[in-house]
Amino acid sequence: MEQKQLENEVNKRRTFAIISHPDAGKTTITEQMLYFGGVIRSAGTVKAKKSGQFATSDWMEIEKKRGISVTSSVMQFHYHDKDVNILDTPGHEDFSEDTYRTLMAVDAAVMVIDSAKGIEPQTKKLFKVVKKRGIPIFTFMNKLDRDGRDPLDLIAELEDLLNIEGCAMNWPIGMGKELKGLYDIANDRVELYRKEGDDRYLPLTDGKLPAGNEELEGEGVYEQAVGEVDLIKEAGNSFDLDKIKKGNQTPVFFGSALTNFGVQTFLDTFLDMAPAPAEHKMQDSDEVVKPDDPEFSAFVFKIQANMNPNHRDRIAFVRICSGEFDKGMDVTLQRTGKVMRLNNATEFMSDQREQVKTAVAGDIVGLYDTGNFQIGDTIYTGKKSIQFEDLPQFTPEMFMEVQAKNVMKQKSFHKGMQQLVQEGAVQLYRTYTTNDYILGAVGQLQFEVFQFRMKNEYNCDVIMKPIGSRTARWIDPEQLDPAMSSTRNMLVKDLDDQPLFLFENRFAENWFANKYPDVKLTSKL
Repeated sequence: MEQKQLENEVNKRRTFAIISHPDAGKTTITEQMLYFGGVIRSAGTVKAKKSGQFATSDWMEIEKKRGISVTSSVMQFHYHDKDVNILDTPGHEDFSEDTYRTLMAVDAAVMVIDSAKGIEPQTKKLFKVVKKRGIPIFTFMNKLDRDGRDPLDLIAELEDLLNIEGCAMNWPIGMGKELKGLYDIANDRVELYRKEGDDRYLPLTDGKLPAGNEELEGEGVYEQAVGEVDLIKEAGNSFDLDKIKKGNQTPVFFGSALTNFGVQTFLDTFLDMAPAPAEHKMQDSDEVVKPDDPEFSAFVFKIQANMNPNHRDRIAFVRICSGEFDKGMDVTLQRTGKVMRLNNATEFMSDQREQVKTAVAGDIVGLYDTGNFQIGDTIYTGKKSIQFEDLPQFTPEMFMEVQAKNVMKQKSFHKGMQQLVQEGAVQLYRTYTTNDYILGAVGQLQFEVFQFRMKNEYNCDVIMKPIGSRTARWIDPEQLDPAMSSTRNMLVKDLDDQPLFLFENRFAENWFANKYPDVKLTSKL
């Protein structure tokens, strides 16, 4: 496509992740957005287990059974004049590594907070990553249909705990059974609860409702909302788009995803304010790759095996950083220098996929992968080598010895082990001398998911024996003497055959440091 057309297409893209604590309603708000995008006919709720209707973004078998998201889903839709890529991330802290990597592939983040619980530890942790990247953050205070905390307290907590300015875009008129509507500060109107279509909006003139709405004006909750809005306008943070773009101020919206209240207003405002695709830094240089550069470049931020268990497929999720993707194009894989043809690509509607023929910077595409890609890989066209910054990798804290229950199932055991480990949620080590398998993970739930998927997708029962929480520290192979290991510091090697010790506790690590003062040990994030 011509340069001008490429620029126009890139500017239509909005790519963002939704982050939250488990149960704050993240998957539900995603569904409502898909509903407005015309992608699904009815927004089914995650809780509707009996109806057999599951959230569109929770496609994996274990997610349906447990009602939680454990992998990041990608969904795409067109809304008004924008092409939207939503990445719905797992809220469960055991899967924060997947979420962290996903946050490297987006240009903005939506933070969903349960208005009854306020900011929870996991939200705080994820927020730090978003803040570090300096991308815009938009806040949706959810579950107004239930009684929650005082809205002024929620914004104060946001500022205290997350150290970011909050700027209210709308304000609740009551909550729970008393919920009457929203005072829409940004659009100077009132949005009524449980009203359909345009009837739900009442324009305000100099802060006054249209005649004939005396019933609402006489309501105590309305008078209280008006008083609080006046207070916010006087003493609150004034709206500053420049601060929002730098991630120093967050626009705060109230609503209820479950009853689809306030979501459309949020989506409209968000898509107006959220940035188009940004430039990306290259590794080891000050150079950046601009989204409208004509040469194609992208990086792999996620790998998922068995999105379609019937086909045993493996998909590399790729964020396009510049140029245009065309089906059948040749690209260079930076890590190996190998040229490969991208014949088979897909765009997502969770587990439903369509062949993609063309995509531009900002889009997320899935490449069918036979084992060529790793998380963090850069691919590009043109003569100039491009390598984007490394994605965050975490040092596991919990470890399990793992083996196949049935010795005859070794083939499917090895295949499943290899494919699931490449997704990056669990990490694989082998004991230095005997080559026994050890899995490392950030949280217990990752082991359960691994065990479940080995049985479900590879028909292989595994025996897992905990060796407890350990501290993983890598050692330079040239400094290594295998005799340094003991029961307190198990010697293993990682997937790249690099040696590391798994220390039982801080005492064991200190003892080792005192005994071998010249040996340098390193960790990941």
